[in-house]
Amino acid sequence: MQANPKLRQKSRSFALLTAMTLFAVLAITVQGHSQKITAINVPVAGTGAGQGTLAFGVNGSGEIVGYYYDANNVSHSFLRKPNGTFKEFDPAGSTGTFSIGINGEGAIPGWYYDVNNVIHGFVRAPNGTITTFDALGVGTGANQGTIAGDINDLGVIAGYYIDANNVSHGFLRSPDGDFTTFDAPGAGTGAGQGTFPQFFSCLTDLGASTGYYIDANNVDHGFVLSPDGSITTFEAPFAGTDAGQGTFGESINLKGETTGYYSDANNVDHGFLLNPDGGIITINALGAGTGANQGTIPEGNNAEGVIVGQYVDANNVDHGFVRATDGKITRFNAPGAGTGAGQGTIPLTNNREGAISGFYIDANNVYHGFVRTP
Repeated sequence: MQANPKLRQKSRSFALLTAMTLFAVLAITVQGHSQKITAINVPVAGTGAGQGTLAFGVNGSGEIVGYYYDANNVSHSFLRKPNGTFKEFDPAGSTGTFSIGINGEGAIPGWYYDVNNVIHGFVRAPNGTITTFDALGVGTGANQGTIAGDINDLGVIAGYYIDANNVSHGFLRSPDGDFTTFDAPGAGTGAGQGTFPQFFSCLTDLGASTGYYIDANNVDHGFVLSPDGSITTFEAPFAGTDAGQGTFGESINLKGETTGYYSDANNVDHGFLLNPDGGIITINALGAGTGANQGTIPEGNNAEGVIVGQYVDANNVDHGFVRATDGKITRFNAPGAGTGAGQGTIPLTNNREGAISGFYIDANNVYHGFVRTP
């Protein structure tokens, strides 16, 4: 069972945004040496190509959540404690489980596929109790259902659901189980279109969220959902306007700073930082390739405004980067990361304390999680 394709999609307004835009290419880059990188491998994870451990969210306590593929290519969720112990888990009836978010209390949202390949959301409480749920209006066919991607410290869950027409819609789920659904203005209503809040750091404790929507022409656009429920759409400068191109919001922090990437007219990816006043800074890591599906992809930004992500070089190898608040970019590779096309290091989340979680793909195309700590 594979994760929903929107999770790793790479072919993924302010009306006067261009006039307000600060456009700067940041190339102050150093190689990282002072951080400790620890591999994360669930003991029961498979060791074949396409198998292994994928780490995603990290909270302030250093707990890490993710999923792994076993020797039968079945996915299961895991929680790794700071002392290195693992707890694997699946909701009852799951044929494939995915978790990528975690809050400060250790609550974990996620989704799973049932025997009919219908998708259901769930939340795992810190005591291990799992509650499953389905959004209102959700489809009940194969590859339709509810995808819970993030949870804040108040217990609010953000995600999206896929309806009977294969259109996606955003939702927020309160701790008592009430749903609020939403669609970004301009979101398309055809199959594969709609609104997609993102994962693991897309939702703040104030209730702000970010993501992207796909319009009727299959072009992608960023959005920010405010705590009052209003939605502001935005475009990064020089984002492409053909199908599969555009702007992708990935993460938002308590300061209201949104990061993500855009795909230009040549399908090259560039990172961005959208400030609350509407100004945009473009982020390009030194060494990023300039060919199609290459470039810079920020994934997370913590409460301090430090951004982490990946860049894809001219040989289609992935590498990690950290962008400090002063704009300095530090590049790094996890030990053991492969150096072939489609291999390498993919950071995803960083907490306030500076820990970074993610995964790398080795020379045999096996996944391994990692945590990078100060």
